[in-house]
Amino acid sequence: MEYNIGIEMRDEYKSMEVARGAMKLVRDVMLVQPGENLVINVDTATDMRVSRAIVNAAYTIGAVPVLLQHPLQKEAFTQPTAPVAAAVAKADVWIELAYNCVMHSACFREAMDFGTRYTCLCGMDVEMLVNTLANVDVDAVIEFGEYMVGVIEKADEIIIKSPAGTNLRARKGDRFVKHSGQKATKKGWPVMLCGQVTVCPIEETIEGTLVFDGTLFPPAEIGILYGKVIMQVEKGVVKSVEGGAQAQIFKSWLASWNDPNMYRLAHWSPGFNPGVTKPTGRIVEDERIFGCYEFGLGSQGKSLGGAFWNAATHTDGIVLNPTVYYDGKLFEKNGIFVDEKARDYCKKLSVAGY
Repeated sequence: MEYNIGIEMRDEYKSMEVARGAMKLVRDVMLVQPGENLVINVDTATDMRVSRAIVNAAYTIGAVPVLLQHPLQKEAFTQPTAPVAAAVAKADVWIELAYNCVMHSACFREAMDFGTRYTCLCGMDVEMLVNTLANVDVDAVIEFGEYMVGVIEKADEIIIKSPAGTNLRARKGDRFVKHSGQKATKKGWPVMLCGQVTVCPIEETIEGTLVFDGTLFPPAEIGILYGKVIMQVEKGVVKSVEGGAQAQIFKSWLASWNDPNMYRLAHWSPGFNPGVTKPTGRIVEDERIFGCYEFGLGSQGKSLGGAFWNAATHTDGIVLNPTVYYDGKLFEKNGIFVDEKARDYCKKLSVAGY
């Protein structure tokens, strides 16, 4: 099984940029304070250059970093071994770098109840850290995200189409939109890498065709998609999975959990990190491909503001080049933002083509 970690494995490779990215993550995004306990969990597929840089950054500003390495879990989003679960559940701040992350598991829910400030950066290697944080104006990306939150919160009907065949619609009602790519200002409130907002439309209103054509993970056997994974969705539930070999792997994987909640759409999330221009196979990075739309199936976190349910695990897939309508108004066409203010943000972020 191949893990999409670092193309250049020398320790000195982009070491200065890595140090800058780690400090931005610890100090400016996770808002780690002197004296706080920071737990970083990694597995044997983690790029340790990144974890070492985060440890050094945290210690430099006076925090108490604890680095936990554990074996690569068989499946992502499942409960880790007891010592790891106990440590992360009582951290002031928790940065997850494990390739097969433990988010959505019981220890994650315990950590949120405890008040831990958490971020999931599974699979982050040197390239990902540099491209999505070190070389990005994080504050400007967050500002763009706040604008997108405002646009979506004012809308009710959301329609997503794509050249690959996605044609999905739903109603949001009065549900809020979470700026998931935000700074860690709240206790017990998970944040994600900048360049994403998340909405949970009213589940029973979700109807149509959803086609993943970018990346899909887990299962770990897929990653970058070389064909389409075509799903028919009725009332927020996937009723069929069709396509080639990768689609059949996904279909079997979903069925293997014997859990009907695995077929429920958990969230919709537009991506807009200017450092991500194409699929890499690292799902946290690919969820932020500039202009993409990402969808999650399985467990739905409480902080997302949906119906809230637990499932055996969780998975995320990417729709490339979406066309997006909010209350009938075209916001994005084939992956290119057409909304005037959105285009202004693209120019501010120096995105090619704007």
